Amino acid sequence: MQNPNFRVAPAKQPKLTKSGAETIAIEVLAFLAKDPARFECFLALSGAGLDNLRAAAAEPLFLAAVLDHLASDEGLLLAFAAQAKQNPEEIAKARELLSPPSETP
Repeated sequence: MQNPNFRVAPAKQPKLTKSGAETIAIEVLAFLAKDPARFECFLALSGAGLDNLRAAAAEPLFLAAVLDHLASDEGLLLAFAAQAKQNPEEIAKARELLSPPSETP
């Protein structure tokens, strides 16, 4: 006999790690690179160049900046989320993980 009050708990999502956040940021960078106009805009706003992009992509602060850029444009964020089949909230968590802690006075 089944208990009518018994409910199956929803499956828990695995906790996002720093490594997972870095992977998301690299995926965003690849997404931007696929569209020359988007990529040029990102490079211009970030100050990065093709000559130092590979080295910059190894830095968590640069990867946080990639996610900041994505988050600054809702249409771009939603386009990436749809293409990557990522929840925008997970992208926001990745951004938080990679961003430096804010200083409180």
